[in-house]
Amino acid sequence: MGTRTETRYVYEPDLVYAPGETLVEWLDEHGMTQAELAARLGLSAKHVNQITKGSAPITTETALGLEQVTQVPAEFWNNLELNYRAHLTRCAERERLAQDIDWLNELPVSELVKRGRIGKGNLDAERVREVCAFFGVASVAAWHDLWERPAAAYRASKAFTKNPGAVAAWLRIGEIEGSKVECEEFDKSALRALLPELRSLTNEADPSVWVPTAQEWFRDVGVAFVVEPEIRGTRLNGATRWLGPNKALVLLSTRHKRHDIAWFTLFHEIGHLLLHSKKETFIDDDDSAGPVEQEADAFASRALIPREHEPELGRLDSAADVTQFAHLIGVAPGIVVGRLQHMEWWKHSEGKDLQWTFDWPTS
Repeated sequence: MGTRTETRYVYEPDLVYAPGETLVEWLDEHGMTQAELAARLGLSAKHVNQITKGSAPITTETALGLEQVTQVPAEFWNNLELNYRAHLTRCAERERLAQDIDWLNELPVSELVKRGRIGKGNLDAERVREVCAFFGVASVAAWHDLWERPAAAYRASKAFTKNPGAVAAWLRIGEIEGSKVECEEFDKSALRALLPELRSLTNEADPSVWVPTAQEWFRDVGVAFVVEPEIRGTRLNGATRWLGPNKALVLLSTRHKRHDIAWFTLFHEIGHLLLHSKKETFIDDDDSAGPVEQEADAFASRALIPREHEPELGRLDSAADVTQFAHLIGVAPGIVVGRLQHMEWWKHSEGKDLQWTFDWPTS
């Protein structure tokens, strides 16, 4: 679902010479001593010696002085210095990242490669760096702070507790794809007004039709609706988070192939947007529990089958009854069957012919 990010490789030489070495070559070629250069620059001989050894940087002021003395543009000296310091920083970073290689074992690296989110490669410091870049963080410590330690905000999700790395990866993919979706500013009233149209859309069995239709409608009310296959072992149904003060993300997995479950999950996530805090991320799996998840469940139930029609559910005894009732309230029959099964008024073996199954569209 959605386009894949590209990995861009930049040439980074293993060896970069200190600017001072180039300066020493110039001095040798022109028969000038470090002491004479120091006098011409108005610097101490000790400072010039430190520059030649790379222990002191060539400042922009010094570069201007070198331009006057050597007739070599200041930009040349500035670029030498910039590249050298960047090289030293990358070397230090590589050493730091090498200490975090074991962190990769906590993440679904092979799955991220398979989905084109990161390139193929060895489990080394460069791979740690690439995975950090995927998550949009500068270090593993920052990853823990941003993605793992806010676990309390990931409401009642046992999946996150069991496999935080895989859940974080799935959420990050949704975040990346959601950020690409151009939306109007979030409008809670407009989202509420959209509910009847979404209920009507449940009558479309083919997800290759209703998913893009719903995505277009959601964009108009400030919601990026993304469908992304679950990462194996997470057992996730959906998630909701805010990408900014005026843009929300609703993320659905392709775990379930039953039409009524997909729609209930979608309405559940809408419930989080309409009822709950913008500061939290809500992750929903089969084991989600707690008052907030119950509120989202109740919202989905009543949005799909309005409260005023609930008393009629107890009088539905056959597939024909369900079909007629579903037509009356404007939803797919499988939605009604799912409710009857959940309330244990119908066995799970009953009404299966009315519960559509499908294969999610692939990108």
